[in-house]
Amino acid sequence: MSLLKQIAPRTILFLSLVAFIGMGLPDAYAQVDTFEFESAEQQKRFRKLSDEFRCPMCQNTSLSGSTGGVAEDLRREVHRMIVEGMSDEEIEQFMFDRYGDFIFYKPRLTSQTVLLWFGPLLFLLLGAIVLINIWRKAGKLNSVQVSDELDGDDRRRLENLLAESRAQQSATDQTEDKN
Repeated sequence: MSLLKQIAPRTILFLSLVAFIGMGLPDAYAQVDTFEFESAEQQKRFRKLSDEFRCPMCQNTSLSGSTGGVAEDLRREVHRMIVEGMSDEEIEQFMFDRYGDFIFYKPRLTSQTVLLWFGPLLFLLLGAIVLINIWRKAGKLNSVQVSDELDGDDRRRLENLLAESRAQQSATDQTEDKN
């Protein structure tokens, strides 16, 4: 029995350690693209383009940040085009022809993307117009002239209410002072 007590904690510790190390293995064996370039300028262009293009599969990740199969293929395609001597504009046009505006994190300004670019500004202006109209209407309500003159009965009622309010306030103040 004492041997079991000694082995059990060591076994649990060993299995925990193996499980902990095993959790990190998938990251260690993740595929890393290694592309060879003729110059540092080509590598810089590759990184720039990979950061500017969106992964069509992941939708909210750049090509350089995605581990998806589609992103790997597109990175390989971008590498091939750079090595073949295509310009950035030609590569961007190729991607646009294949995937449309979606491939760009910053879509081009075209008739189809005008609302995308200027829609937030349009809604901001619309909200400002609504807010100004609300302020104007509220200002008109505040500017309505209230008659300063009260007839005799209304004036007496107002004076009585004010006197009662003052009496209640002074009574409250006195009880608070006693406590």
